[in-house]
Amino acid sequence: MEKQVGRVTHYFSKVGVAAIELEDELKVGDTIHVKGHTSDWTQKVESMQIEHRPVERAGPGDVVGIKVTEHAREHDVVYRVVED
Repeated sequence: MEKQVGRVTHYFSKVGVAAIELEDELKVGDTIHVKGHTSDWTQKVESMQIEHRPVERAGPGDVVGIKVTEHAREHDVVYRVVED
């Protein structure tokens, strides 16, 4: 099962970081699924930052930077994979 948690607002290709505007809580250790026009991949959240400061969790309205293993694009939808 998946729950939509946000959208990619920017992708920093040099450092491989996606900026994600959250509409739900996300925390380190969660598994995310990024899906868009040409994106469709899953990874675990190893670390998260808000304005260059590491955080363990973030919530609605926060914009977090997450190091991603694949290319993300603006407007890609980010889902949290929920274990049943």
